[in-house]
Amino acid sequence: MFVSTFASALFTLLALSSVRAHSAQVARAKNARSHHARGNQPGCTPSFPYGTEEKVRGVNLGGWLVLEPWITPSLFDGTNNPAIIDEWTFGQLQPHDVALDALQKHWDTWITFKDFVEIRAAGLNHVRLPIGYWAFEVGPGEPYVQGQLPYLRKAIQWASEVGLKVIIDLHGAPGSQNGFDNSGHKVPAPMWQSNQTNIDRSSAIIKQLSQEFASDHYTAAVIAPLNEPAGFKGKDIINAAKQYWLDSYQNIRFPNGQDKPESNILELIHDTFQPLSFWDGFMPKDKFQGVAMDTHIYQMFSDDQVKLNETQHIQAACASGPTLAEFDHTQMPVIVGEWTPAMTDCAKYLNGRGKGARYDGTFGDGVAAFGSCKGLTGSGATFSEDYKTFLRQSWEAQVQSWEQASGWLQWAWKTEEADDWSYSAGLKYGWIPMNPAERKYPNICKQ
Repeated sequence: MFVSTFASALFTLLALSSVRAHSAQVARAKNARSHHARGNQPGCTPSFPYGTEEKVRGVNLGGWLVLEPWITPSLFDGTNNPAIIDEWTFGQLQPHDVALDALQKHWDTWITFKDFVEIRAAGLNHVRLPIGYWAFEVGPGEPYVQGQLPYLRKAIQWASEVGLKVIIDLHGAPGSQNGFDNSGHKVPAPMWQSNQTNIDRSSAIIKQLSQEFASDHYTAAVIAPLNEPAGFKGKDIINAAKQYWLDSYQNIRFPNGQDKPESNILELIHDTFQPLSFWDGFMPKDKFQGVAMDTHIYQMFSDDQVKLNETQHIQAACASGPTLAEFDHTQMPVIVGEWTPAMTDCAKYLNGRGKGARYDGTFGDGVAAFGSCKGLTGSGATFSEDYKTFLRQSWEAQVQSWEQASGWLQWAWKTEEADDWSYSAGLKYGWIPMNPAERKYPNICKQ
């Protein structure tokens, strides 16, 4: 433990000492890249070579500017109100000054410059930063507490200083695009698509983001217009998302009008939980420049998935690679924007505050347990060597598959009580290598 802690501290110290020199290098590269973008090449010139041999390797800054009960359960348990289950109720069911004070402390401490330094020191090149619409504007009757926007701007500055690219991700939209607690408002069914005003409000935010960060595209390299629209709820939301992706392309590419210079920010659209083949021919390369697809791959949110054994989980991860590669090569770059080495839903509140897990039979759907959650989540210090070996194998199998396409961003950088999901905990306890290109099991998907 001492050696691991000392090594980690030393690595961080060395990284901090190099930030100033790296910042100068970034500035020189930024000037060169900006000159290139102003040249005669038509279309979008992103600041990172998406869709090439250079892969996106990154993490999500989950639970920072959009609350999730399972990432920071202490924020929710500290309210002593079990009805507070998402960011909507966090503002609705307690006094505004109490909620604001708790959020301010959280925003100030959950992610800091030190995290950006450590992320870069771990060999990563991207962070994905979820933010909700309420950071930009709140409508009548919406109880959200504001104050997130300055932290987004601070994050862009920090990323610039250490040399990370940022994907700005609209994680929650008016009406909720999926009904999940991570959209800000947990509701029985998404309503974003049912009201054009909801969509228009979302579009205005995307335009605002593009206008603000178009000149800083070297760092603010990507805008993801909407996280996880729930296409499994029907055609209405899929059709709304399709049109929204097209409208967002215009807002991102031409934030100041068609007669003004194009932005070089990449648009990252989501697959709406449809197979990648569903999107064949959508926004073709010859007509749309600077577009990539975001897909999220988890293996624990159904009984059929969570009952798989370790070998089957590895096989499922490996099987995804060829499909990703084909879409990446024939359609547009595809990035696995959310995934985890964890293969159970054991993490506290992962299925919602007050909900149990499918894996141990406490989910509440009447299905028997598949196993015990003991030793599979919580502190990495309690994990067995065999389990840490599996987490390393799971991590490598997925990374090898995702890098057959354009890369990946693990969910998430840190958690309070679920080290099996935490990239930083994986580094600390050894199931994630300090060099993301290192392979302990290079043939894991060839067995």
